Amino acid sequence: MKKIFSALSMANEQIIELETQLLKRKLRITESPCDIEALVDQRQLHTFCSNDYLGLANHPELIEALAEGARRYGVGSGSSHLISGHNIAHDLLEKKLATFQSEHIPQARALFFSTGYLANLAAITGLIKLAKPGEASIYSAKLNHASIIDGVRLASAQSKASVNLFDHQQLDTLIEALKKDTKPLKLIVIDGVFSMDGDIAPIKALVQIAEEYDALLLVDDAHGFGVLGEQGHGILEQFNIASERIIYVGTLGKAAGVSGAFICAQAPFIEWLIQKGRPYIYSTATPPAIAHALLKSLAIIESDEGKSRRHQLNQLITHWQNAMQFSAWEKVISCTPIQPVILGSNANALAVAKLLDEMGYWIPAIRPPTVPIGSARLRITFSANHSIEDLQALMSALQKIERQVQMESGS
Repeated sequence: MKKIFSALSMANEQIIELETQLLKRKLRITESPCDIEALVDQRQLHTFCSNDYLGLANHPELIEALAEGARRYGVGSGSSHLISGHNIAHDLLEKKLATFQSEHIPQARALFFSTGYLANLAAITGLIKLAKPGEASIYSAKLNHASIIDGVRLASAQSKASVNLFDHQQLDTLIEALKKDTKPLKLIVIDGVFSMDGDIAPIKALVQIAEEYDALLLVDDAHGFGVLGEQGHGILEQFNIASERIIYVGTLGKAAGVSGAFICAQAPFIEWLIQKGRPYIYSTATPPAIAHALLKSLAIIESDEGKSRRHQLNQLITHWQNAMQFSAWEKVISCTPIQPVILGSNANALAVAKLLDEMGYWIPAIRPPTVPIGSARLRITFSANHSIEDLQALMSALQKIERQVQMESGS
């Protein structure tokens, strides 16, 4: 009998351990476009779990734009941007993205990436290289996204930058640490909208802090771009902020409905990242057809249709916050399409997600390490394609399940 080698044995044992802790994740295969209804395992489910906030992922004009881009440019880019993969579609997209932030960032220039994860890795590791090893400090919010956390870890390992974590709702510790920091390069990194809680970063206060203590401020607006601001330009437009210190990261696979991400900053910073941002230098460029489709998406975001979709989102958010009441579960205050319901234990979250599934709703349980231990939850998200009636039906289902769970537990 063939002996199982040690690495495989370790993998099997640790997967079993994840199952024991109710932390094992499972893939579900969809057979339909991203929308408010999904065909999953031959069943039609109501979806309240997508990041397609404006409901553009299955928009007919974007489908046609992607097809047109493929007919014009083919289906692949062939190489990295710095070899031969930088197409006119990429260039036009970057110029348009820069105009979205031009009122907020002087000399704004944008750089397009295939994913938000790569954009954060490139921005954080690349900017830290502006200083000599050991001469930079990174200040990162405790609840930042995994891509930021990994970017900070990699930058620290490569450049010996010191790392300080801070609570984004209590900025006193951040200020005290910056007062004592004499290093020439200081980088504050924060999510614009926190993806698991739905709250918005105190961006005005952070800009003031960055200016007072000579720091850069990197804002990952993955969940704000397209949603916040009158024209959907994001958190900087929402709060009318302008600063030369801002490094803005936006995602194009959420509210924009397609794929990819970008960094926008003053032109010298972007030029530096082209030279030193390894994820940009060594990744094959995104197919130009994707960039072509995104140009149509940006046009819709700025249009009257985009405004109408944001208005519908805000109506859903307001209705949920005003009308949804729980007797035991915790509803989080949020003015964004992300509306968590805290259930506590992994077992509770999995049980409620299963009951929702049985009632025809797809809202997965979110568990550690994505969220802190003891705060497992439902992460409910709204799309502009949802109606008030859709939301009301979900609310009724949740209230029914809460009563059922309480009766079964005897509470």
